[in-house]
Formats: sequence, structure tokens, C-alpha cells
Amino acid sequence: MAQVRNLRTLLQSLCSQTEGESVSVGDLLNAVGRRSYGPVILLLGFIAISPLTIIPGANVLVALITLIFAVQMVFGRQYPWIPKKALEFSFPRRHMIAGVAAADKYVVQVDRFLKPRLTFLTNPPFVQLVALACVGAALVTLPLSFIPLGPVIPSLAVLLFGLAITARDGFVLLLAGASFAGACYILMRVWAVLPFV
Repeated sequence: MAQVRNLRTLLQSLCSQTEGESVSVGDLLNAVGRRSYGPVILLLGFIAISPLTIIPGANVLVALITLIFAVQMVFGRQYPWIPKKALEFSFPRRHMIAGVAAADKYVVQVDRFLKPRLTFLTNPPFVQLVALACVGAALVTLPLSFIPLGPVIPSLAVLLFGLAITARDGFVLLLAGASFAGACYILMRVWAVLPFV
């Protein structure tokens, strides 16, 4: 298990800590450490905005796993639990490697922006508030997953929350909160125009 400090080390660990032609959700979580909430939330956010979500049902699955993790994070559970069926969900490893390679030049720029600041926002009780926001982002993702590109903004919020906790960057945490608020606004606008409401 690699020690994850930023987005690039997380992505590198996904390639170096997995092998074979296919990779499962369980393999990815083992690569970053299932007991580390920040890197796991970061991983789930990355998957949610990556091309891997073109796989049917992937958006919903990632949102549900995020929800399960975040709820346990709210209550301070030390050893998070995930259903076995979710852990067994797999996809071709070559797609993951290609996605990591394509994202690398952007990831470098993101990591240059990260640094410890406003670190008190990444400590309790604010961590529990982050967890609640991740719960909200996952719940918002579920209905938006039926709309093209709908899950992007809540998934971006999850990614930013994971980055903030992992890098202890409170400023990124504020950006994540803004992204989550934007996702809620979009959901309300979509809900308002649905014919059956």
C-alpha cells in the first residue's frame, strides 16, 4: 500500500499496486488503503469523473460506495465496511492505466496548487461536516446519474473533498463546498422542470 499525499501518488499507486488484465473496486481500495478516508474519497471522486463511468451502472455504484464510506466517516468508524458485491465489480485494467496516463499532465498542475493551509478545517469536527457533505453529494449524484453529464459536478465535489482531507488543504475544502452547492442548485433546477413534479 502506497502512502497517498496527493492526486498523483494516488494514481501512481493504482498502477503499481494492481496487476492482471482486470481490476476490481476492492483492488483499487486496497491500493490506497481502505482505512484512510481521505485517499478513498479522493479515489472515488476520481473514478466518478473518469471515463470509467461509461460502464453502465458505474456512476450509481460509485455514488453508493461513496455514500457507504461517508456515512461511516460521519460516525467515526475505524474500519469501514463495503458490500462484497461492490468490491467485486471489475473492469479492464488497461482502461485504468490509459486514463491515469491521460490525466497525468493535469494532475501535476493540480498537485502544485495543493499545500497545507487552513488546516483546522481538515480536523474534527469539520471532518464530520465534510463526511456529511460527501453523503449529500452521493445522494445528489443518484438522480443526476440519469442525466447526461449530470453527475460531474457532485463527483467533482467528492474529488475535491478527498483532495482537501488528504493534502490538509482547507482552501480546497471551501472550493469543494462551493462545488457541492452548485450540484444542489442544478438538482433543484432539474427537479423544478420535471413533468411529474
